Amino acid sequence: MTLFLEAVLLGIVEGLTEFLPISSTGHLILVGDMLGFEGPSGKTFEIVIQLGAILAVCVVYWSRLWHAAIGMRTEAPARAFVRNVLLGFLPAMVAGGLFYKYIKQMLDSPMVVAVALVVGGFVILVTERVVIKPRYHEVEEFPAKLSLMIGFCQVLSMIPGVSRAGATIIGSMLLGVERRAAAEYSFFLAIPTMMGATVYSLYKNWASVSFDGAALILAGFAAAFLAALVVVRTFIAFIGRHGFAPFAWYRIAFGSLMIAMLLLK
Repeated sequence: MTLFLEAVLLGIVEGLTEFLPISSTGHLILVGDMLGFEGPSGKTFEIVIQLGAILAVCVVYWSRLWHAAIGMRTEAPARAFVRNVLLGFLPAMVAGGLFYKYIKQMLDSPMVVAVALVVGGFVILVTERVVIKPRYHEVEEFPAKLSLMIGFCQVLSMIPGVSRAGATIIGSMLLGVERRAAAEYSFFLAIPTMMGATVYSLYKNWASVSFDGAALILAGFAAAFLAALVVVRTFIAFIGRHGFAPFAWYRIAFGSLMIAMLLLK
């Protein structure tokens, strides 16, 4: 029962943090270490709970995604939407394939995660104070070059602790994207990016993948899906009222806590 509850808790952590600019990797490393969680062998648990988070975005934005898919042949905005999501994903796909080994090595260094959390928090605070008049208010409006540039910003999130959502959103805002559109674009980019990372991780770890702990895996998946569902549905309204500063201060506090715990170990 204890192991089951730990799996649910880690699923909730994944779902709550994956789409916020606070680094799901950092939280999973710290919480998993604190719990001493020993789930199913291999990377199965981590892979499947990510899929739960992806499913939440697909559910919330189903009508928009479906409209883009069926309208690609006849509607210019639908083609622009699909093009911009694929271009934004392209740099991460290439970099992930080239640097997979080095990214995995960094995951074994919690101090890298902790420092990245703190530094990223200060970057968000500075960005919030920089006044840049938004020029783009919908994903369909993005020129191809802008989508590709945001994709390069997303590559920075391969440094554990940087946060995929944080790198994408802050990069978008600095390039002239309105705050709400930046957040939504980060959601849409998460679908191919996380699916690609999941498939590649399955390929690399297939020999050790096991579904022996199916109940634990299912519990983590369901918890990640439900938690992410809440985040995706409420995030846009929250940043509209409060901006990103609360997440910045949280990153700084959480990263500092991680650093202190690592130094005291």
